[in-house]
Amino acid sequence: MHLSKSEQQLMEYLWQLEKAFLKDLIDAFPEPKPATTTVATLLKRMSDKGFVGHTLYGNSREYYPIVKKSAYFKKQLNGIIKNNFNDSVSQFASFFTQATNLTTAELKELRKIVDQEIEKKKK
Repeated sequence: MHLSKSEQQLMEYLWQLEKAFLKDLIDAFPEPKPATTTVATLLKRMSDKGFVGHTLYGNSREYYPIVKKSAYFKKQLNGIIKNNFNDSVSQFASFFTQATNLTTAELKELRKIVDQEIEKKKK
């Protein structure tokens, strides 16, 4: 499932706040603040998509994320790899290391991360 740019921005605030009422989410936006109806519509769409849940307190709803940030971005990244790199993590890694202008220190840090993952897989 995919979030639009506006939905993703709102979801970022909800991930940061963990639980929030509509007013809290609107307050999280920089000026100019979006209209209350806009944020309410986004929350409804995100709820329909299964990203957001809410607890009802009288007439107020306290919203919370159902999908964890790490799970969402993992799925998005896997989609990018599948759709743009022939489902090849190696092709993605090659592109990533060449296209991002990494420093030698950053490349060494990546190597260290890969080596740690290799050791975990051996166990």
